[in-house]
Amino acid sequence: MTTVLGRPTAALLPEEWVPLAAAHAERADALTAVWRAARAAGRKHAIEDFLFTYYPTRVAHLRRWHPGAGVALTLPDGGGVPDPEDRTAWRWHRVSRPDGAVTLDLDAFLADRGDTVRYVRELLSATASRPGTFGCFGLHEWAMVYRDREAGRDQRHPLPLRLGHEGTDAVVEANPVRCSHFDAFRFFTPEATSRNQLQPTRAAQVGMEQPGCLHANMDLYKWCLKLGPAVPGDLLLDAFELARDIRWTDMAASPYDVSEYGVAAVRIETPDGKAEYVRRQRDFARRSGALRQRLLQACDAVLGTP
Repeated sequence: MTTVLGRPTAALLPEEWVPLAAAHAERADALTAVWRAARAAGRKHAIEDFLFTYYPTRVAHLRRWHPGAGVALTLPDGGGVPDPEDRTAWRWHRVSRPDGAVTLDLDAFLADRGDTVRYVRELLSATASRPGTFGCFGLHEWAMVYRDREAGRDQRHPLPLRLGHEGTDAVVEANPVRCSHFDAFRFFTPEATSRNQLQPTRAAQVGMEQPGCLHANMDLYKWCLKLGPAVPGDLLLDAFELARDIRWTDMAASPYDVSEYGVAAVRIETPDGKAEYVRRQRDFARRSGALRQRLLQACDAVLGTP
């Protein structure tokens, strides 16, 4: 233990944390290999581009390891294990004296991001307090292209519709739409908006978010990005991996034909497809529940909540 800025802080020696940082970068490279290969070839990736556009970040940010709040890193003294990055120049970081350990400056971080931390904690806690609902069947993606050809609008992805325009519209009209996630609902076509049994808003997000929602669970990655260096590196990559896995199911269950990516469609217009979607949805809810609790703990470490 050491003390940084008057706070008791666990300290890691270079021989302890430098290998952790290197292993983190290697894992980030493995998780982003498919997307990076497509980008290097100059190709769009209709599934994984979302992870770097809707959630705007760079691979370089994913590769950067942080120990999280309350952990100081003792810097190399010129011998032994070299420091691969100049952490002393990173935003919201401070170096203590005389031992030279670098850590997240919680006072500076809270001054800039305190409102965000408190909001994220409130949202995550509210979401975790509710039971998951599992009857939406991924129809949000269908509602985003509902009757778009009639209105002369371009569809969201440069992929063919698996059932064509009329078949896609028929699925929306034959099934109840129950989307609780505002950031999905806001992309519905105007014709689909009134079909949704719920009318989520940004102001109502804390009161409506529920842990069965694929997009709410993908957003754990977004909240990790928002909290930046306050989130331990393993939690960031676990959240990214979950978001990536959900995204592949999200598109497999969508109206688009994603067979060129080697993906079998989850045919939610059929009873078997609905059952498969719910099975995956429940598994993602289980995985996200554990990550949500870890992210709540990261918020508490910043806020000093016991």
